[in-house]
Amino acid sequence: MQKDYQIDNLDKSILSELLREARTPYAKIAEQLNVSPGTIHVRIEKMRQAGIIKGTKVRIEPKALGFDVCCFVGIYLKSAKDYQPVAALLEQIPEVIEAYYTTGQYSILTKVVTPNIETFQDVLINKLQAIEQVRSTETMISLQNPIHRDIDGLLT
Repeated sequence: MQKDYQIDNLDKSILSELLREARTPYAKIAEQLNVSPGTIHVRIEKMRQAGIIKGTKVRIEPKALGFDVCCFVGIYLKSAKDYQPVAALLEQIPEVIEAYYTTGQYSILTKVVTPNIETFQDVLINKLQAIEQVRSTETMISLQNPIHRDIDGLLT
């Protein structure tokens, strides 16, 4: 991985296009940015090698697939040394779609999605709170997600 790669305005424009639609052909990006398709290919490969681009993904709308409940669960650990083993256990719970090691009130903040509140309750009690190193949890239920974006607005 090339750590010292510095992105320029062309790279930022390429990233913005890819964030908008990752399946856009290099030739189309090249045409929009007034450069050659080879330039786009080389730049994207350099950004991959630098660790800036890590794969491409389809963005799925959970509610469209019946995952109607989104909750944030703050986890209080018994000890700071419990972070690594708990993170490994959280990774095995498919309903946990994001986890953050944080400062402040919680040791770990997770995002959990389930089809309904009953399933969430099961995940909370039988998966999250059942982890031995978890002292306690606090749940916040998301009512709406009015802002959902990538970092493309920060690339200007």
